[in-house]
Amino acid sequence: MENQDESLVALQELIEVVAKLRSPDGGCPWDLAQTAETLMPYVIEEAYEVVDAIKGGDQEAIAEELGDLLLQVVLQAQIASESGQFSLTEITQGISQKLIRRHPHVFGDVSVASVDEVRQNWEQIKAAEKGEVSPDAQKLSAKLARYGRTLPPLTAAMKISQKAAAIGFEWENIQGVWDKFYEELGELQQALAEETPERQEAELGDLLFAVIQLARWHHLDPSTALQGTNQRFVQRLEKMEAAVDRPLSDYSLDELETLWQQAKAQLAKEQ
Repeated sequence: MENQDESLVALQELIEVVAKLRSPDGGCPWDLAQTAETLMPYVIEEAYEVVDAIKGGDQEAIAEELGDLLLQVVLQAQIASESGQFSLTEITQGISQKLIRRHPHVFGDVSVASVDEVRQNWEQIKAAEKGEVSPDAQKLSAKLARYGRTLPPLTAAMKISQKAAAIGFEWENIQGVWDKFYEELGELQQALAEETPERQEAELGDLLFAVIQLARWHHLDPSTALQGTNQRFVQRLEKMEAAVDRPLSDYSLDELETLWQQAKAQLAKEQ
């Protein structure tokens, strides 16, 4: 069992290290140049790396990546505290109080009979905290707008379409979804030939949204599917590089296609 005092000492050391990195007197130029906004990509990147480490099951990697993510929290707190906005103390006190409020069955006298009941209570308390009990806040559009702001695009699109379908805004059958897909494909092709980049981007988004509807109807996870494709692409390139003695850029397109097909076949045999 981890000693709580040791954890607090270690956290304090991290806070002091970050404060030193941000100190105008002898700090790191790179750290001093950062703002809450410039660090946003790192917050997202480190969160995804934590998930990847957990999937891999390597405990050392998980601990390391969680440390990198914790660093982002402490950095954001340090930057905010320098301008008097908020501190790490306020962050930790805030989340503790939130957990207590949202678990009245643990810290209060509320009784629950199932995990679903816990989830329902959580959502009701969360809505009240965020002022989402007013008629306007309860509108479906307001809820979906929040998904669009806060979730990764693929996840948001799936969540938005699921919620819309739940109130009956849905195709009658899968053929309707396929018809929408081909409609959006045609509109993208036309936009690419005739329209502005802004219009082309809008039509590309519509087509991607249609693809996500196909995934939803077939109970597939588009994020997982795309992640798998990314991994397979890299694995095939790795096989290609292992099969040659020169950089891939030295080969013609026809030669690369041949190497690609060979790598694809080899990986299929190994699986």
